Amino acid sequence: MKGPFGRNAGLLPRDAAGESWLAAVIAALCFIACLAAVGAVAADRAAHGWARQLRAEATVQVRPRVGETGPAAAARAAETLAGVDGVAEAAAMDRKTAEDLLRPWLGEAVLPDLPLPFLVTVRLEPDAPASAVVLSRALAEAGLDASVDDHGLWRGEVERSAALITTLAVAGFLLTAAAAAAAIIYATRASLQAQAAVIETLSLSGASDNFVAWLFQRRFGLLAAGAGAVGAVSAGLLIAGLRALGGDAGVSAALPLAWSDLLLISPCPLLAATVALVAARFAAVATLGGRKPQR
Repeated sequence: MKGPFGRNAGLLPRDAAGESWLAAVIAALCFIACLAAVGAVAADRAAHGWARQLRAEATVQVRPRVGETGPAAAARAAETLAGVDGVAEAAAMDRKTAEDLLRPWLGEAVLPDLPLPFLVTVRLEPDAPASAVVLSRALAEAGLDASVDDHGLWRGEVERSAALITTLAVAGFLLTAAAAAAAIIYATRASLQAQAAVIETLSLSGASDNFVAWLFQRRFGLLAAGAGAVGAVSAGLLIAGLRALGGDAGVSAALPLAWSDLLLISPCPLLAATVALVAARFAAVATLGGRKPQR
């Protein structure tokens, strides 16, 4: 009889416990786990991109003084902010631009009669951006009544949403791993019961419980590795298709995909095999250790 690492998988009858169904379940779980992992990375990528854009911009609302028109006040505020350290560019937003921004939300009918605020868009230096306090102080020194919005509230919401999506994706990945482990434990126990006569024959031939447990570990480890590869390849094909069809950002800018995401799912067969080895070992040792001694 060969040692535990020899070619001894043939000692166990094939598909005695519905292994083909188990392989299908593991492949489906690995497919879901791969999509969850890539979704988490894509959501984090999108959130960091949005936060970076928000961090590089600020918006200033200007209230004109008595005897001063709104466009003139906005132009003066833009000129003032353009000279502040940490500001790359400042420009007054004209009414047409403001209407274009509001049109998708309010429609065309109400825009002509709608009073719009006078805004200045500020693009900050990426390496050393000016803070809202610095911008407000410069406006006050210039005699302007204005409010500065550095988009900190929106940036915080984006980062919190990304953290939540990432947490849910990680939880989904762990749940799929637990489900795969539970399925393998059940299949291992069923296989041990179905092959009780084979196990008894091996025991009478001098095989230890560790050797028998390794047979099941090897069987289900290889099965899980193959099923994990099927699930990972299926997920990879779907991700590659979405990335190719959607352009630079994938299908949606909310979940931008990258070709490097395919590397993230490459360890899936190894992870599936590891889970299978641990689960099968646990089930086999517990079942074999609880056997009644044969007379």
